[in-house]
Amino acid sequence: MINKKQTARSVALESLLEIFKEGAYSNLALNKHLSASSLSPADKKLATELVYGTVARKISLEWYLAQVIADREKVDDWVYILLMMSLYQILYLDKVPHHALVHEAVDLAKVKKQAAAPFVNALLRRLTKEELRDPASIKRKNKRYSIQYSLPVWLVKALIEEYGEERSLKIFASLFERNKASLRVVDLSRKEQIKEDLGAQDSLLAPSALIKEQGYLAGHDWFEQGLITIQDESSQLVAPTLALKGDEQVLDACSAPGGKTLHLAQYLTSGQVTALDLYDHKLDLIEDNAQRLGLADKVKTQKLDARKVYQEFGPDAFDKILVDAPCSGIGLIRRKPDVKYRKEASDFLALQKIQLDILDSVCQSLRKGGIITYSTCTILSQENFEVVQKFLADHPNFEQVKLEHERKDILRDGCLLITPELYGSDGFFISQFKRIS
Repeated sequence: MINKKQTARSVALESLLEIFKEGAYSNLALNKHLSASSLSPADKKLATELVYGTVARKISLEWYLAQVIADREKVDDWVYILLMMSLYQILYLDKVPHHALVHEAVDLAKVKKQAAAPFVNALLRRLTKEELRDPASIKRKNKRYSIQYSLPVWLVKALIEEYGEERSLKIFASLFERNKASLRVVDLSRKEQIKEDLGAQDSLLAPSALIKEQGYLAGHDWFEQGLITIQDESSQLVAPTLALKGDEQVLDACSAPGGKTLHLAQYLTSGQVTALDLYDHKLDLIEDNAQRLGLADKVKTQKLDARKVYQEFGPDAFDKILVDAPCSGIGLIRRKPDVKYRKEASDFLALQKIQLDILDSVCQSLRKGGIITYSTCTILSQENFEVVQKFLADHPNFEQVKLEHERKDILRDGCLLITPELYGSDGFFISQFKRIS
């Protein structure tokens, strides 16, 4: 496509085709199409709502469509995605009149394939008039929750096993709450001034964080001046756990996109952070942000697999180490809804092995008395508490450091575990080890 006259829905449809058919990440696909469009701010907002909403509700929408489409295989993929996007508007958006969205969906169909327009028109008119079956009627509990909350059955099962049904339902529901805008204040002496200027609020989790219900903070003068940076409030708890004095040699073993790297660098005077990643373009991003924040002299980037740290740096190379490990990203579902469709239950053993391999390598390059902080943006024990237990069992020269926080509801077994329903933040896990011999 696209139609000569681009609309919010035509841009959303093209983005969704890339996401569902080519496996593109929702944020990257949407940003690409928005950047190439001439949509008004209001239409960009609608396109964003349609893309993220359709991706977030995909399992639910497919279940509803199965009630009116006899054979999914006979429907062109683009038609099916157009129907999903339109049904999302019918079921979950109340500001757009049904006749208007049906009309525009039919227009979009005509541009792609004239012969498909009558089918799209008939089906959408049926969906606006018929009462669809309620997911509450599904007898099998895990299947029912899967449809209601658009989560894979395996994930529903895993979370209920870990957190119990009552808390899991709160977690499920919280994933549809609008994601907050969160920033880190670089110069805390300016925090009150920045807070007032932005109309922001203090975070309940991190002293360095400010939050807003919404807003494009990267376009603000404070950002350009290097006085704020975009970082979720939960991830701002990581750097302070290393209690840097200023002169340490620090390793950030899995550094991209670099928010935590630069937070670590903030605490340094004569010390340095060595930031590793596998990809040059991600390291370039860290270097650009280090320049913007005036921290380029504190950050050294290097392209390296974190599992090869000991091989590269040898023993006793670092005073403090951060392993913000590659993980399933389950804690990020609210703002990256496609995460839940990219994983299978079987992936977690493979991820755990990578996490343990990284820890095994980096711990050999830590000096005696040094600290490792291990963190993830997931809320499943296989990547969190099990990793802590297995690492300590295999490394008797390390002991766990019990972490503390004034919010007692995020403390568990000496670690910080923030689930998305507690404070509306990303889900996050933080633990710590000390080398004792």
